[in-house]
Amino acid sequence: METMFGIAVDGVAYGMILFIISVGLSVTLGLMRVVNLAHGAFAMVGGYVASYAAQTAGLSYGLALVVAVALTVLATLPLERLLYRRIYGSANELAQVLLTIGLTFVIVAGINYLFGPTLKRIPLPEMLTGTVELGPKAIPTHRAFVIAAGAATLLGLWWLLERTDFGIRLRAAVDDPAMAAALGIRTERLYLATFALGTGLAALGGVLGAELLPLEPYYAIRYIVLFLAVVAVGGAGSIFGSAAAALALGIVDTAGKYLIPNFGEFFFYAALILILFRWPHGFFKGRAA
Repeated sequence: METMFGIAVDGVAYGMILFIISVGLSVTLGLMRVVNLAHGAFAMVGGYVASYAAQTAGLSYGLALVVAVALTVLATLPLERLLYRRIYGSANELAQVLLTIGLTFVIVAGINYLFGPTLKRIPLPEMLTGTVELGPKAIPTHRAFVIAAGAATLLGLWWLLERTDFGIRLRAAVDDPAMAAALGIRTERLYLATFALGTGLAALGGVLGAELLPLEPYYAIRYIVLFLAVVAVGGAGSIFGSAAAALALGIVDTAGKYLIPNFGEFFFYAALILILFRWPHGFFKGRAA
């Protein structure tokens, strides 16, 4: 029972990190029709900036988190205007892949040059290093914090895209950009805001998940497959699909590493293959939420 409880807690926490990072990629792909393989690099930037802010600049964990997300968004906005805006909705997926994977290698090289090619860590505050009592069980406080952050992200995104004028305008701009522009909707601003939202979520996940997805020199290249797997299983553009996929894959992967650690990530990719065999278009194909 202790092992099963540990699998459940660690699996859900791991799944929530995958969700926070991947849902931004899902929104970009599903709503803006861009295969952004540089998304993992944005998460890496957020994590490395937070590590520098906390360890070198001496900022608190919370302040380092805010600074990392803000600086990552500000640093990537010029990329949206200069690069991504040219490929929104492009039928040439190969151009999107080559552009974004090239950008990934440039960002990885730049991060390693600026911060050094070493493993980074983000020190946790004392309030996140203890345990939380859950009836007769106790779970690590950081895991509980990550799970709560993931749940808040899920509800916040659902509300933003389904219950606000921003979400209505965004879906209208995606469905028919010309008509949306004719009705006075500033589509370029909507795309910029959506890109900033996705980038900010990637940076947030990179910081919160540093204990589960270590900040290593080739973070962006190693983990982008995990993020793409979540999008593929959940369905591009689906918030709840991304959450379901991330939790399912996270729990399966954690269970495999607990029970048969020598198999590495075998169970993650086995589950991915089986799910896509049964649902080739993902759990929630074509659904915005």
